[in-house]
Amino acid sequence: MQDSQKVHVLVVDDEEDLEFLVRRKFKSKIQEGKTEFYFAKDGRQALSVLSKNADIDIVLTDINMPVMDGLTFLSEMSKIHPIKKAIIVSAYGDMVNIRTAMNKGAFDFVTKPVDFSDLEMTIDKTFAHVQQQKATLKAIKENNILKMFVDEDVINFMGGSEFEESLLRSEMANATVMFVDICKYTSISEQYPPERVVNLLNKYFDKMVTDIVNNDGHIDKFMGDCVLAVFKGDAHPKRALTAAIQIRESFNKIVEREMDDYRPEIAIGVNTGDMVMGSIGSQSLRRLDYTVIGDVVNIAQRLQSIAKPSQILTSLAVYNNVKSSFSCEEVGLVNLRNKVEASRVYNVIGRIDD
Repeated sequence: MQDSQKVHVLVVDDEEDLEFLVRRKFKSKIQEGKTEFYFAKDGRQALSVLSKNADIDIVLTDINMPVMDGLTFLSEMSKIHPIKKAIIVSAYGDMVNIRTAMNKGAFDFVTKPVDFSDLEMTIDKTFAHVQQQKATLKAIKENNILKMFVDEDVINFMGGSEFEESLLRSEMANATVMFVDICKYTSISEQYPPERVVNLLNKYFDKMVTDIVNNDGHIDKFMGDCVLAVFKGDAHPKRALTAAIQIRESFNKIVEREMDDYRPEIAIGVNTGDMVMGSIGSQSLRRLDYTVIGDVVNIAQRLQSIAKPSQILTSLAVYNNVKSSFSCEEVGLVNLRNKVEASRVYNVIGRIDD
């Protein structure tokens, strides 16, 4: 047990002299601030003490007490305070009572007359278990929160055995990237309260994410009113376009009446090819973003920027991969921003089998 950790213990017993004995036996730990004791005469009073003192980690309780006995108290405590651990301290040391107490949630059993050296070791052992349990629950909670803000690929990457060593390592991957932008949203954000705009934006993002995930894509990041999605694995260009068409269909069905009949529309840019995947950011600041970068990604963003509402613009590379499955019309050679050579651009109409 670390000195910096203070153990909070509730003693539940109707013996008049027990509080005096406990305070005397644990005097040094109490004075050093390592242990703090609370006392109750029966189970009902103990439940009241627990409700007012959330810091209590361990409960020492007798079995035979008035008002509410120890076994009934154990049952009630386990329902309300499942993390707290109880140690039975009783003269009833037969196996029947021990098994009954354990089945009702007791963590350990100490018999009377109390060997305080043994009791101290039992408290330390129980506290170590409580701390470990708290750490596990904290990790689960943090992991669930992390999943809300970090892409699943990053979570899986973090679980790898070489995570720390490969934190700044990047890799080349063949994938399809898709930028989805909500048209005219900047003007809407200037006219309405931020809370209203954010709530509506999140609702639209939910629609996009559903179609992307259903086609085995993952969200790389949200950027204002734009989403960057990445598709890897088998037939990734086809899955990306399928998701894009589904997103367009979903948005075409929306008639938004919350903002003066504002009807949301989307503009999409899709490109495929080799790109770099890795952690980008500042190692000294300990702020990194696991993302995709490269010319393929830049072109997809520029295709989205020139796309009109409800258009899905793709590159020649995407078209060559999907032309047997998707109906596309050639837009022609287009000069994309900061590109020396013009790019051949296609507008996706729909799936051929539709």
